[in-house]
Amino acid sequence: MAHPPDCCHPCATCLLCFYSCHWVTTKKRKGLKTTKCDCTWFLFLLCVFLFMLVWLYFAIIILNDFHNFNEFIFKQKKLWLDWSLVLLIATAVLITYSTALLVLALCLQLCGQPLKLHWLHKTLLILSALVVAAAFTGLGIKWAEEWRSAQISLQATGPFLHIGFVGGMTLLAWPLASFIYRTHNTGLKVFLLLVYCTLMIALYLAPLGITSPCIMEENQLPPKPALVGHRGAPMLAPENTLMSLHKAVDCDVQVFETDVMVSADGVPFLMHDEELTRTTNVQAVFPERAALNSTAFNWTDLQQLDAGSWFLERRPFPTVQSLSAGDRYQVTQQRIPSLEQVLEAAKQSNISIMFDLRPENHSDYQSFVNATLEVILQSGIPLQQVLWLPDGFREQVKQRAPGVQQVYGRKRVQNEEPLLRVNLPYQDMSSEEIRQYRQGNISVNLYVVNQPWLFSVLWCSGVSSVTTNACQVLKEMKQPIWLLPSSTYLMIWIVVDCASLLTILWAFLLLK
Repeated sequence: MAHPPDCCHPCATCLLCFYSCHWVTTKKRKGLKTTKCDCTWFLFLLCVFLFMLVWLYFAIIILNDFHNFNEFIFKQKKLWLDWSLVLLIATAVLITYSTALLVLALCLQLCGQPLKLHWLHKTLLILSALVVAAAFTGLGIKWAEEWRSAQISLQATGPFLHIGFVGGMTLLAWPLASFIYRTHNTGLKVFLLLVYCTLMIALYLAPLGITSPCIMEENQLPPKPALVGHRGAPMLAPENTLMSLHKAVDCDVQVFETDVMVSADGVPFLMHDEELTRTTNVQAVFPERAALNSTAFNWTDLQQLDAGSWFLERRPFPTVQSLSAGDRYQVTQQRIPSLEQVLEAAKQSNISIMFDLRPENHSDYQSFVNATLEVILQSGIPLQQVLWLPDGFREQVKQRAPGVQQVYGRKRVQNEEPLLRVNLPYQDMSSEEIRQYRQGNISVNLYVVNQPWLFSVLWCSGVSSVTTNACQVLKEMKQPIWLLPSSTYLMIWIVVDCASLLTILWAFLLLK
């Protein structure tokens, strides 16, 4: 049995220098051997690398909802930062480091060199694993719904992850074959081959368990979901402003989703947060009252606030940097709009409006409902263009304004009056439930959908509409990112598995 040829001496020396963190001469290197402890550290390195890959996948998935995290941190610490950049940079550093070490280890193995991992690398690997484990733990405690987001993402990425895993495990055939032909431990050889073969068989058969709504014939694709602007078009203009509404109209948005509060003197106005600090300059105009609830201000005070400049200063989305000079000037002119102003703009633009009435636990909530209804009825907007979300005093609303569209924030319940519209987080409905609601002529709106991969999955599932921050992105999508007939996917599955099997056999025969 012939041994694979060793690397040239300079190459081997450089590889050991980076991996072992010290310069090893040819004479010293001949006396070094890979011990069981070294093999254990290599397996740990491989596990950390895979752990990092899983975290990288999660980091990409949670970008869809990261603006919510930024808002949460601001609410807690009054500090605005795009934490998605921090997440991506930290993840890139960790994945690059573990990948570099793994590549070095595999090259050393192919060259027949000892795997002497330096203690500094060992320490950094342990710290990296602990950091990622802490991130996963925090995710599970504070942001548990993202686990459901990951499950949904597998419907978009499952077929391609399968191909990637098969390719990665196939490439491992070379260092595995090299190690097996070098070692004299028969038990270890048998164990490694059994583990490798078991994993490969499981991967070859994995498509049997992969399901995706986008595996369908093109003529079965449901209509493209309508777009609902989340507080307007918040990537292009300050949220909950008239400019944001007009930008949403330019994006072909059919519904303007917003939040309504009522001022101390009974004027309904648009605002999401209970405090004004994030989206206005209240700290500069009314510093002693900045921490008060938004409903504690009268309408005259609210009109003094700048509701646009924060958008340029904090840059809540990367798209702010690409605004034109005209848009930037228009941003600085934005004020908090009243519901009356927004209804007039919606009527002129022929766009519907869907809103929540906040805060639900306020002692004067019934008066808020009455004031809001009064403005709607006096505005002259066709009532079918108004979508009512609040659950409080819903029956009263039905009696006073029967033409208003009632939207429910829950799933249907047996033995109750059938729902016509539901508005739910996208994590709360499976593809099968969406199909059932569609067959029952129930309009389903899911929020907040920003990434094309998620929009594609929901499109294939047959959702009626989605609430989005990225209307300018989803508007341009003419079809889902991918759509595969089942016969085509079956062919890809067979070709990939056969190509992998032949490559593995070639690797073992070539190195024999």
